[in-house]
Amino acid sequence: MADTGTLSEPTLKRVMGPGLLLLFVVGDILGTGVYALTGRVANEVGGAVWLPFLIAFVVALLTAFSYLELVTKYPRAAGAALYTHKAFGIHFLTFIVTFAVMCSGLTSASSASKAFASNFAEAFDLTLGDSFALTAVALGFMTLVALINFRGVGESVKLNVLLTCVELSGLLIVIGIGAWALGGGNGDLSRLTDFTAAEGESAFFSVTAATALAFFAMVGFEDSVNMAEETKDPVRIFPKVMLTGLCITGVIYILVSISSVALVAPAELGEGDAPLLKVVQAGAAGFPLWIFAFITMFAVANSALINMLMASRLLYGMANERVLPKVLGRVHRSRRTPWVGILFTTAIAFGLIWFADLTALGGTTSLLLLCVFTVVNIAVLVLRRDPVEHEHFKAPTVIPVLGAVACAYLASPLSGRAADDYKVAGVLLVIGVVLWLITYLYNRNVRHEDTTIDPANIDKR
Repeated sequence: MADTGTLSEPTLKRVMGPGLLLLFVVGDILGTGVYALTGRVANEVGGAVWLPFLIAFVVALLTAFSYLELVTKYPRAAGAALYTHKAFGIHFLTFIVTFAVMCSGLTSASSASKAFASNFAEAFDLTLGDSFALTAVALGFMTLVALINFRGVGESVKLNVLLTCVELSGLLIVIGIGAWALGGGNGDLSRLTDFTAAEGESAFFSVTAATALAFFAMVGFEDSVNMAEETKDPVRIFPKVMLTGLCITGVIYILVSISSVALVAPAELGEGDAPLLKVVQAGAAGFPLWIFAFITMFAVANSALINMLMASRLLYGMANERVLPKVLGRVHRSRRTPWVGILFTTAIAFGLIWFADLTALGGTTSLLLLCVFTVVNIAVLVLRRDPVEHEHFKAPTVIPVLGAVACAYLASPLSGRAADDYKVAGVLLVIGVVLWLITYLYNRNVRHEDTTIDPANIDKR
């Protein structure tokens, strides 16, 4: 497919082939979730940690089919905002979906900051516990991320390859240590079937609550659709690359969860915010823990930076579309970065780090994206009435139906999801709606303009 454009509106350069796109998908999924929340999942289900990760993988796979149909049908770089707008044409719904995606980036980055602080303490052998000092490290790290964001960090594909290799190496170390220890007669594979429901919950609700949390580890694949305009022949290569990337990460996560619970008792695994460090220590006592701690810090730092970049740019895009106060879209004269948006998103992240724990932040991230995925799965079915001239991937109708039901269920209180997830998500969305309402009234009554959204411009970097 040739690039076309005009002198005034050039198109993006198509530079990503199957290999680079696969690395982008895998690298975007790997990160904070499995590094930080494996122990929290163990608190819900005991030794059957692998089960929630397996179910989360299946739900993500169902939703991936919907994204594949939409990205090959509309190979543009606006993602969920574009699909929602095309399907329903309701500007406020488009805004809510876009703002929810932005907020998921903030909660994900905040959880990464907390995980960074815990691994920082382990790397330098500091006894910080759950004290103010640990929170101070997380806040300091987020400040550093904001400064890097302000200075200007290009999302280079080559850099993504390097970061993906580092993130992947940490998980392969855990898998390798697990295989080596189990081969030597250490560990206890019988724990894999030792299901223990959380106190006061049934087995079913414990599994669904754990799955709702484990789903945090599977998100990221949806970001790849924003690379559609920079991918060579996206209609042809997207389906096999996205599905391959999801399967690779799914297998890695299940092997990591098996290694973790076989080497460390579930109760011990669920203590603290650095569960995989305990696995490495239990399986290879001679392995220098500080090396793995730094790998983990690097992995979660990458997650935080990418998410804060995304959040500040989405805020900038919505401000330029006049659906949020225009001041949030101001760009620094010399650095050419959205400095007000960076300050605003960093301030919200500070609040999340201060008031919410790691479990609530991970759960809120999955909650927000599960709601977005529910809308996307429904949008696929609605947009079947909008045929296009070119051939594209088409998911069997039953798949988006199952995806919508599964995502809606995991996002609902019926799944056993913690109440704190709804509280954090509610506060974030209320902030967004208030800002939207102020802007809408100002544009309508002062500027005498109507507030509409062009989703194709929202995520422009």
